[in-house]
Amino acid sequence: MKTHSLLAGLAAAALSILPAAAQTPLRASLNSDIRSTQPGGNRDFNTDSVMMHVVEGLVALNERAAPVPMLAEKVDLSPDGLTYTFTLRQGVTFHNGAPLTSAEVLWSLRRYMDPATQWRCLPDLNGRSGLARITDMAAPDARTVTVTLEKPAALFLPTIARPDCGSTGILHPSSVGADGAWVKPVGTGPYSLGEWRRGQYVELERFEGYAALPGERDGFAGGKRAVMPRIRFVVIPDSSAAKAALLAGNLDVLTDVPSPELPDLRARRDVTVAAAPSMGVTALLLQTRDPLLKDERIRRALALSIDVPELVTGILGQDTQPNASPLPTASAFRSQAQASRPARDVAAARRLLAEAGYRGQTIRMITNRRYPNVYDSAVTAQAMAADAGIKIELEVMDWATQLDRYTRGDYQMMSFIYSPRLDPSLSYEMISGPKDTQPRKVWEDSQALALIQRSMTVTDGAERQAVFDELYRLFMAQVPMIILYNQPDYVAFRQGVRGVQPWASGQTRLWGVSRD
Repeated sequence: MKTHSLLAGLAAAALSILPAAAQTPLRASLNSDIRSTQPGGNRDFNTDSVMMHVVEGLVALNERAAPVPMLAEKVDLSPDGLTYTFTLRQGVTFHNGAPLTSAEVLWSLRRYMDPATQWRCLPDLNGRSGLARITDMAAPDARTVTVTLEKPAALFLPTIARPDCGSTGILHPSSVGADGAWVKPVGTGPYSLGEWRRGQYVELERFEGYAALPGERDGFAGGKRAVMPRIRFVVIPDSSAAKAALLAGNLDVLTDVPSPELPDLRARRDVTVAAAPSMGVTALLLQTRDPLLKDERIRRALALSIDVPELVTGILGQDTQPNASPLPTASAFRSQAQASRPARDVAAARRLLAEAGYRGQTIRMITNRRYPNVYDSAVTAQAMAADAGIKIELEVMDWATQLDRYTRGDYQMMSFIYSPRLDPSLSYEMISGPKDTQPRKVWEDSQALALIQRSMTVTDGAERQAVFDELYRLFMAQVPMIILYNQPDYVAFRQGVRGVQPWASGQTRLWGVSRD
């Protein structure tokens, strides 16, 4: 009890001593302060999460991480796949009351393309990364903006919608001073920037002139209604102190809940825990250049020896579902064809091992305790594989050491966690590539690499779907890794708070959230 009281006191100090009337904003936790208020510039995950309440782009990611119109009323693509025409919505205003026109859009896009702004996604659109290169931008009239690319690029719209790109948020020129120096974001979002007390909190104020899209909340798009007059992101780096603040009533929403805290929080009547599968991936990596694991039969035997549904249920209950595909379950391109996985078959695994001449050689699997679910997955897989006669020894490392070994490709087998990728091409790209130059890559099949490149250029949705289905077929046949599930994102909130809904991006949305 003394420890709990101390933590609650520390959390109260973090919230600062303010009059009762000033403590009425909806309060959500941040595990670290934001880096800046520049969308897509000097940024990190927390910066993106806060700024997505303030700025909006021409398109936004919906609940299935597909780009849909946001500030654009519609998006048209020329027959040659090179020119995107954005027709702007009417009735949208900036936080300073100025109407949205093509002039501000063009000013914003040109500013992002200036290397001096250090925009996170500039390499993806100036040709340096190979994804796309913008060759022209124009504003034919007040409601129309055109962007022309050097060649067709399926990732253009998903890129400008990405949260780490700041959703390529459209800004009013008053966001910078006369000298061009950054002042603050003057955007079109449901909230405007209020007070930022560095190291303490970021407070946002409801924009009374906000023009919400119709419909229900849909990712970063539809139904973005600012219910609370003010919201405050409170910086509490210590997870125990953040939990204590929630239990003491000094926080309304606890984001990024660590899994060890879940049982205690779920046992309380005054707290609700919500979970949703994120787009992050937990998997067992297999080194296909290893003298033993280069034999596809042994890799297939490993996959057949593991009862993935039982593993996932045993570790995570119903918080997420098994997923065999590199594409997250929330992806718009994860088809029914990618939902299939061979059931556990120990007898078939033993036959494959015998064919491959496996004689009980030890396979060393690297794991870590920083991410408990990753460690538990390794332990469970080890026990299940033993039923087929596969001998696995665990090598537990600190996360930094494991990450270094992963980067160098220096492992036989590894229980690993990938951060979210919000486009299916990038989901495959993160695991695929030539190991001679990118040793961290898991899969280097030449046919797969060609298909991934094709998925980045074809803009027709049906064609892209066919490519991803074929990639999945190859992936499951060659077994360069065993994908287990998409990590859940957990959010806890106090009694009386309504509308909190975690989703695949892992970022907390406070529009549509109310408190009694």
